[in-house]
Amino acid sequence: VQLQASGGGLVQPGGSLRLSCAASGSAFSIVHMGWYRQAPGAQRELVARITSGGGANYADSVKGRATISRDNAKNTVYLQMNSLKPEDTAVYYCGALIRVRTNYSHYWGQGTQVTVSS
Repeated sequence: VQLQASGGGLVQPGGSLRLSCAASGSAFSIVHMGWYRQAPGAQRELVARITSGGGANYADSVKGRATISRDNAKNTVYLQMNSLKPEDTAVYYCGALIRVRTNYSHYWGQGTQVTVSS
């Protein structure tokens, strides 16, 4: 199973961006999938995550500014972030808990840099 992330880049404060993450492979099912971020010198933290059933949870720091959604047919998750702040600057990673047959494993996509700066 592979996770392919896209989106990110340089955004001005108050701006918006959309991140996408697509899972590919064979004979797998996604338990939950979402976005995490890691700022320099900090630990990786959850930004938002959504289950296959549609349940979502968000970090307090992005509540009201972020919306995570999914397209189960495409095995793709989207993260829309608005009102971006400089403190949102980080490397964003897509992560997913995936079941293959009876085995559960966590997968990571490549990181994508998000920089919020004027």
